[in-house]
Amino acid sequence: MGATATGKTELAVEIAQRFPVELISVDSALIYRGMDIGTAKPDAQLLARAPHFLIDIIEPDQSYSAWDFVNNARGLITEINQRGNIPLLVGGTMMYYHALEQGLNRLPEADEAVRANLDAEANRIGWNAMHERLTQIDPVTAARIKPGDTQRIQRALEVFEISGQTLSTLQADKAEGYQGDMLKIILQAEDRARLHARIEKRFKTMLEQGFIDEVVGLRNRGNLNLSMPSMRCVGYRQVWQYLDGDFDQKEMTEKAIAATRQLAKRQITWLRKQPKINAFDCLNYQKGAIFNRLSESFPG
Repeated sequence: MGATATGKTELAVEIAQRFPVELISVDSALIYRGMDIGTAKPDAQLLARAPHFLIDIIEPDQSYSAWDFVNNARGLITEINQRGNIPLLVGGTMMYYHALEQGLNRLPEADEAVRANLDAEANRIGWNAMHERLTQIDPVTAARIKPGDTQRIQRALEVFEISGQTLSTLQADKAEGYQGDMLKIILQAEDRARLHARIEKRFKTMLEQGFIDEVVGLRNRGNLNLSMPSMRCVGYRQVWQYLDGDFDQKEMTEKAIAATRQLAKRQITWLRKQPKINAFDCLNYQKGAIFNRLSESFPG
């Protein structure tokens, strides 16, 4: 586990060269086909060396929930264990990790019509008012969602619209979490400024690799819009808005980098609360120490 741009994939691939592991991606952006550059998806050469499950499994106009991930991951973990190998989960979608480990209740699937109505209402009255509406419906959920977190506000209201029950009520009755042993390895960023520099460099490299053209291709499909989870991925939303003429390329770059830094901050905050971890500074660590820790846990 680790925040964005901490080098999780590179380390996982090296582990796969030394231990009998099979990799399971824990990334809510890598699931989409045709979204390669902006998600920093491992390239074909790297995937040939170390195949990943749960990469390129759906189209950008399709939905995929934490429940879907838990079901898929549990099945893969069982299959990998039956082959005598060790499942190695790698990625930065903390909600997926939490759902797998702590358990998850069955929530209603996304409904594009309901979401479209909620978006239309938000455009009319604003997301602050939508958050206030959520406070009246489900104060428990509203208390833990910031007024600016539009995606989570929309999802909480959508759940209520579809099921007639609040999100907090449904979440109180959750399925059992993963019962097997876990070894958690976290790549931390002790020097936040250096991590920010890596984030900036990576995004600018994405632009050089043709990220804008990638988003142009996605727009040209004609079946995608900014209300969809795929197009809400960090970077894609900002490039889409740039192509809409909302701001120039310089401002787009600044907004995308700022959004990625905010994502990293949220990930780091979540990781700090994790118990029983083996933490290493992503900017300054000896890989041998990690391999030794793995050898202790998986002798032979």
